[in-house]
Amino acid sequence: MRYLVTGGAGFIGSAVIRHLIGETDHQVCNLDKLTYAGTLTSLAEIAEDPRYRFVQGDICDRAQIDGLLEEFRPDRILHLAAESHVDRSIDSAADFIQTNLVGTYTLLEAALAHWRSRGEPGDFCFQHISTDEVFGSLGVEGLFTETTSYKPNSPYSASKAGSDHLVRAWGKTFGLPVVTTNCSNNYGPHQFPEKLIPLMIINALEGKPLPVYGSGANVRDWLFVTDHAEALVRVSERAEPGSTYNVGGNEERSNLDVVKAICMAVDASGEGAASDAASLITFVEDRPGHDARYAIDASKIAAELGWKPSVSFEDGLARTVEWYLARRDWWEPIRQGTYQGQRLGSKAAG
Repeated sequence: MRYLVTGGAGFIGSAVIRHLIGETDHQVCNLDKLTYAGTLTSLAEIAEDPRYRFVQGDICDRAQIDGLLEEFRPDRILHLAAESHVDRSIDSAADFIQTNLVGTYTLLEAALAHWRSRGEPGDFCFQHISTDEVFGSLGVEGLFTETTSYKPNSPYSASKAGSDHLVRAWGKTFGLPVVTTNCSNNYGPHQFPEKLIPLMIINALEGKPLPVYGSGANVRDWLFVTDHAEALVRVSERAEPGSTYNVGGNEERSNLDVVKAICMAVDASGEGAASDAASLITFVEDRPGHDARYAIDASKIAAELGWKPSVSFEDGLARTVEWYLARRDWWEPIRQGTYQGQRLGSKAAG
């Protein structure tokens, strides 16, 4: 099949493309605007494969999307392009509304026209990749399921909730074959340094403060990015139109426990700037609307599509730390450039 992946130069998108090119026979077109969090270096290993091509573009540019769909004629659209950092959405929500809502609407309209122009083939699918944050915050017990009510608490999660509703509406109203997945917190190699795990690894290597919001008691379910990529491709190949799936790692950890585990791994490597990385932990003022706990019930995708996570948090974190230790060439240019000034990395820590 022919896959159009939006946001394919980002963290999850690049993992999906590496999986598609490395593990399947599909063809892939990567459409990415190359904003601050997108880098083609994450795709260097498959960049010369004849089944892969890159197009720089904006999902809000209807004319460009129409032309690309007419020329590439995808069988699958995997929509990952999004503004995704909660802290940035708190500081300025405008880009989140534009990309996540207007961009998704524009892409849906173009996909609908493309699908109709091809005679409404039954094997076409628009697959929307979303987040568990649309469901809001859990108490100490319970799990998010596919029927959990939406209750987003940040500008980011509200924009993603809105895009989920748009996708559902285009499926129900216009018959466009759509599928939506909602995932838990991803981590792994190639993740942009403003996110929790890479930020803590790099700060520990450089001897900088490890800023932890509040008391660090907020709980997240952690999903290794290659597991997520495999799940998304499985969904794209087998899911029925109109279906939704939650994708999680079954690995709940408090933020503080995650940071302490990173400290231990960096200490063990002998490459940290401090002899005891945990001494760098700095508790900072909690961010507004910080959800207490997320946890995913991924039993539906396991039962219907046969997917389960294969990478434990301990193994995944070890692999992640090892990658960041070895790939300074990847993250140092980002750290020295557009990364500076981000809320968690500098303002909160300062």
